[in-house]
Amino acid sequence: MSSAEGNLTWEPATRHTELLAGPVARAIAATPSARVAPIDAELADTAAFCAAYDVAMESSANCVVVAGKRGGEVRYAAVLVLASMRADINGAVRRHLDVRKISFAPMDQAVELTGMEFGGITPIGLPADWPVLVDEAVVAAGDVVIGSGIRGSKVLVPASELATLATAEVLPLSL
Repeated sequence: MSSAEGNLTWEPATRHTELLAGPVARAIAATPSARVAPIDAELADTAAFCAAYDVAMESSANCVVVAGKRGGEVRYAAVLVLASMRADINGAVRRHLDVRKISFAPMDQAVELTGMEFGGITPIGLPADWPVLVDEAVVAAGDVVIGSGIRGSKVLVPASELATLATAEVLPLSL
C-alpha cells in the first residue's frame, strides 16, 4: 500500500460516480486510473483528513481557484500543489496568467463557477476554458489524493494523469 492510499478502501471512480460532484463525474473518464473512497465530510480539510486516514501530506494535493485581473478582465485558473507546500500565487501564478492583481476566488464564487463544494474542489471537471496549473512537485509525487468535488469523498489518481488534462500545464509553482 502506498502512503497515498492510507487506510481507505479505494474503488474505481468511474464505477462510483455517486461519490463525485456532477462536473467531476462527467469528466472522470479523463483520468481512467482514478479511484474514489468515501470519507467523513467533517474530516475533508487536508490536515484532518491526512491524520484520520493515515495519508502523507506529501501524497495529498490541494486545488485552489484563483482570480486574476488585468484591464478589467477577470481570468480564473485552478492551482494544484502538494499539501506539504505553498503555491506561489503572487509570483509564479500571477506572472504565468499575465495579470496585475491576483487572489483566491471568493468561496461562493468558486463554488458557483465549479459546481463543486468548497473544500472538495478538484482539477477534474473544471470549466473547459480554465487553465489547470499543476506544480511540478505534484507530478513527481506519483499517486496523489485530491478532492472529488464533494467533502464526503476523495480521489486517488496518478499525478501523471492530472498533467494530461486538456488545460493542464505543469510548472514550478511552489514556494
